[in-house]
Amino acid sequence: MKVLVIGSGAREHALVWKLAQSRRVSHVYAAPGNPGMVPYAECIQFNVAQLTQLADFAERTQIDLTVVGPEVPLVAGIADLFRQRDLHIFGPGAAGAALEGSKAFAKQLMAEAGIPTAQHRTFTQAQAALDYLEEHGTPVVVKADGNAAGKGSIVALDMANARDAVHQIMIERVFGDAGDNVVIEDYLQGDEIGSTIICKGTHYLPLTLTQDHKRALDRDRGLNTGGMGAFAPLSFVDKSTEVQIYRNIVAATLQALKVRGIDFSGVLYSNIMLTERGPMVLEHNTRFGDPETQSLMILMQEDLVNVLEFADTLPVKLDMLWRPGYAVSITLASGGYPGKYRTGLPITGIEEANRLEDVQIFHAGTALQDGQLVTAGGRVLSVAAHGVTLQEAVTRAYDAASRISFENMHYRRDIAHRGLE
Repeated sequence: MKVLVIGSGAREHALVWKLAQSRRVSHVYAAPGNPGMVPYAECIQFNVAQLTQLADFAERTQIDLTVVGPEVPLVAGIADLFRQRDLHIFGPGAAGAALEGSKAFAKQLMAEAGIPTAQHRTFTQAQAALDYLEEHGTPVVVKADGNAAGKGSIVALDMANARDAVHQIMIERVFGDAGDNVVIEDYLQGDEIGSTIICKGTHYLPLTLTQDHKRALDRDRGLNTGGMGAFAPLSFVDKSTEVQIYRNIVAATLQALKVRGIDFSGVLYSNIMLTERGPMVLEHNTRFGDPETQSLMILMQEDLVNVLEFADTLPVKLDMLWRPGYAVSITLASGGYPGKYRTGLPITGIEEANRLEDVQIFHAGTALQDGQLVTAGGRVLSVAAHGVTLQEAVTRAYDAASRISFENMHYRRDIAHRGLE
């Protein structure tokens, strides 16, 4: 079969790498792809917002399966367009993707269905949001309602930061149109984890739980980023907590969507806080996580095509899904990220790092310039490693990271610390 992967980051590189290993796959295309995908896929120069051109290409090339990486084309309705043309695509339609595209919609759905999440209010005017803050107090989380590439959520522990968050989002418009509306919700404390679920309607296949590291600096300090690293599985989450997540959050969300006439197909990836009152949803996403996917793909031993198609054919045996052991991914970022950073800086050491046992380097923000690999984004590379123990996976990943260099490169030195503790 021919497969098309839409996207250009480390998440998509990991999906391409895994799909290329499938006995069922004869050819992989990536749109637009990145230099790291070239050994596994044919990169075609469409950007992720060119929905009609992508559908035309899939039709013309007789693509058997399209896998969508980022949220932007899903929210814009790419899956609806493909299905109207009888093209097989993995991802929810626009109505389902609104679960990620609109924080207000997701919150309303969860409130109506009794799904555990933080108390919240939605505002269309900055002054009303500021008045509510004075009345409610802090700590709170202030969120841009729309898509903000994983950065539209600001934790405000004091009133000055809370006011500033509303000002940034609604007045300065730092996240553009995503800040038309703002959601202010109570601050939840606990361990934040990720739940990745392959769904078709109310039928679902849970992948192993993951933990991402959102803050830029060690010990969860610094600004929020798109993710500085992840690990799986999570030995600190017990079975009863997993059952609560799948029953009270996953199944309940899929049922609530069905009640609204939304047949959800694709990934439901939820950020969940393990609180004293049990697991509570921070937010839902409707695509694979990044950097979680890099860990999941290096840990998965089942054919990814079977996993993506499980709801149609049920070929997946749960006990055969994962390799024994642990996986870790570490993000190598540009100096200054998630603020301003330079691009076009030469990168060295990837080949040496890739030769290490059970290590795979995935490209996130790279480009070729006169034959030289250079930086082209804030998150530049994702170093993924597998180990029999979590410590072995961590050691391998950091060993690989130490062999790669570009000017002002930075990365967290404490990925998976919660698992190692």
